[in-house]
Amino acid sequence: MTEVKKNEHTPGREFVMDYPLPPAIENCTKHIRVICGGTVIAHTTGAKRVLEKGNPPVYYIPPDDVRTEFLSPAENKTLCEWKGEASYYHLNIGSKQIRYACWYYPEPVEKFKELKNYLAFYPQKMDECYVDNEPVAPQPGKYYGGWITKNITGPYKGEEGV
Repeated sequence: MTEVKKNEHTPGREFVMDYPLPPAIENCTKHIRVICGGTVIAHTTGAKRVLEKGNPPVYYIPPDDVRTEFLSPAENKTLCEWKGEASYYHLNIGSKQIRYACWYYPEPVEKFKELKNYLAFYPQKMDECYVDNEPVAPQPGKYYGGWITKNITGPYKGEEGV
């Protein structure tokens, strides 16, 4: 797992406090993989990467690149001040259910319409998540879904004192 760094500006690394607010979306051609229970749940080279001040990137995966047969709708909904109302899925692997494993925006606000139905997985709830072949560390805190890689530096929302 990638070591969580809490430094500031470091050459060759992205400093999350330099990310924009409101957030920005980037197309991502890196190979994104999500694995749980020994099963590849998602893999893509067509993700969207959302950058928001104070947070590691969140990777949104096209629904066609997710094994949706393992997902069941969750009853919970939340509101993001930037993107709109989020819906959730539970992940069902064998006899195990991972509650609220991922989220998506069925009707995002206009500025974020390209995220419509793309899924974002909480890396702390999965067995493994990768950006290319690098394992990611989850963003601290149970409410955040950022993916920390070696080229990302914080401090991160969710850490004590941040």
